[in-house]
Amino acid sequence: MSHVESVNVVITDLKALEAACARMGAVFAKDKSTYNWFGVSVGDYPVPAGFKAADLGKCAHAIQVPGIKYEIGVVPARNPDGTLAKGLTLLYDFYGSTGRHDGQKLKRHFGDGLTKLVDAYSFEALKAKARAQGHLSREVTRADGKIELRVSVP
Repeated sequence: MSHVESVNVVITDLKALEAACARMGAVFAKDKSTYNWFGVSVGDYPVPAGFKAADLGKCAHAIQVPGIKYEIGVVPARNPDGTLAKGLTLLYDFYGSTGRHDGQKLKRHFGDGLTKLVDAYSFEALKAKARAQGHLSREVTRADGKIELRVSVP
C-alpha cells in the first residue's frame, strides 16, 4: 500500500525550508537521495501528476521527523506532462498509522497536505526576502496563538 501525495508548493529557497523544518521540530537532510516510504507503488492510489512510480522514493533532499519512520522527499517539481518545472516540491506517503507504516504521523505533525510545513516555509521565505531588501522584521504571537511577521523599513 502506498499513498504518495505531492504538495502544491514550489520551493525556491532551501535555507527557508531548512529554517521551516527546524521551526517544526524536523531535520532537513541536505543531499539525501532517497526518502523513506512504503517502498513500492502497488497501484491502489494514483501516482502524483507528472511523476512515474519509478520516481517515488527518490529525492534531492529529505525531511525527517524524530520518531517517524516515513520521510518527506524534496524533489524537482514536475509539470503534469512529466517535464521539469521551476523549483522543488514535496512528496510523501501518508499510508498507515502503526508499525512500520506511519505516514499518518507525518500528516498529524505537518497537517493535511503538509499545510503547516508549507505555512512555515512561506513565513521563513518572507522573512528572508524582507532581510534581503534591508527591512527589519519581528515575529509577534497574537492572543489566538497565531504568529504574524511585522516588517518595517529601518
